[in-house]
Amino acid sequence: MVSPCPTPLVAVLLSTYNGQAYLAEQLQSFKAQTHANWVLFWRDDGSQDGSAAMVANFAAGLANATHVAEPAGHLGPTGSFMALLRAASSSELDIDAVAFADQDDVWLPEKLARGVAALRAESEARPVIYCARQILVDATLHPIGISNSLTRKPGFPASLTQNVATGCTVMLNRDAFRRVARSRPSPASLHDWWCYLLVTAAGGAFVLDDTPVVLYRQHATNFVGAPPSRWRRAVAALRRGPALFMSMLRQNLDALAQQTDLMSPDAAEQVLRLRRALQGGVMHRLGALGLPGLQRQTWAETMLFRLWFLIG
Repeated sequence: MVSPCPTPLVAVLLSTYNGQAYLAEQLQSFKAQTHANWVLFWRDDGSQDGSAAMVANFAAGLANATHVAEPAGHLGPTGSFMALLRAASSSELDIDAVAFADQDDVWLPEKLARGVAALRAESEARPVIYCARQILVDATLHPIGISNSLTRKPGFPASLTQNVATGCTVMLNRDAFRRVARSRPSPASLHDWWCYLLVTAAGGAFVLDDTPVVLYRQHATNFVGAPPSRWRRAVAALRRGPALFMSMLRQNLDALAQQTDLMSPDAAEQVLRLRRALQGGVMHRLGALGLPGLQRQTWAETMLFRLWFLIG
């Protein structure tokens, strides 16, 4: 008789920072998950409100919860989530996947179950990143829309041009989260973009779930928030100009170039080629733009990227 496969253990990674106003609804949505085999790793990033006490009280009622106290102080979202990721990676628990959790959202009951199923459908021998669409809601959880789907296949080197992984839905399989935990993120990237970059640069799979799994709350104190319409996003990009984007691109390329042991040989070669092109003139850059997959989600956004790459 074949024994049934064990239910995957998911580590929920929760970082808080002055989030007391919305935190209770998110914590309760953890308990409502249909996938019940999860543990909590939490860290407060220096809140001045009651966030830390609220999560500590919630964690005390769980069978397994880990407070990540070190490093202390305010690290920002990327630093805080990386601390959580490293704690989960070094834990004695046999963790199969991790799920990033923002403090102000509400998870729909099937969120973890859908993510686990999607990750299990991929090979365990390669890193996998899962993310999903979201129901956009206002501060009182009133629906205001749904996040965009993707128009082009994500992957590397497309991940250098644009982040399409929304952190509040991201889950990583064992290979992916351990790989990211060993890395040193680019100063330019938030944790979700860095995960997307590194997993795809390693030849991993990107899985998008078109079914929304999160009520993604939009309010005045969102650190990032949902991207606006593609038209408004393009206008905002034009107003910012190329300097900021090109600085981010260079920093991401530099960070990847220093960690080629975590990447595939093909991706490492592409990173080298792009860095050399940016050090050269227009003809070098034109040649680099011929790399397959070096494009954003829409034609207009891709044309803007190419222009900035040539002149920035």
